[in-house]
Amino acid sequence: MPELSRRRALTAAAALATVAGAHAVAAPPAAAADHHPGSPEAFDEVYKGRRIHGRSAAGGGHHHGTGYAVFVDGVELHVMRNADGSWISVVSHYDPVPTPRAAARAAVDELRGAPLLPFPAN
Repeated sequence: MPELSRRRALTAAAALATVAGAHAVAAPPAAAADHHPGSPEAFDEVYKGRRIHGRSAAGGGHHHGTGYAVFVDGVELHVMRNADGSWISVVSHYDPVPTPRAAARAAVDELRGAPLLPFPAN
């Protein structure tokens, strides 16, 4: 039997850590599946005559891994979270705001009554 080298030991440890991490991601606790720590709270309101709402997103949509989806009058508003924790949308891309609710409100302000058109998926 070959002697266990440092390289083989580190390779085996990395493989075990990867497998353990994959199991943790694949089967999150039930409470964490609905709301991730640090993720924004859901909201649903009428702002300047437009219905805006946001919620945790389990998958799909255009939320680029943010795990959060925002809608204006039922049309998804593409939002992204910046590294500093601020949020931007496809409508107000160069004006970061502190929350997805603020991003939805900024989009309504910027749209000035125009409808939000669906963002094409690539």
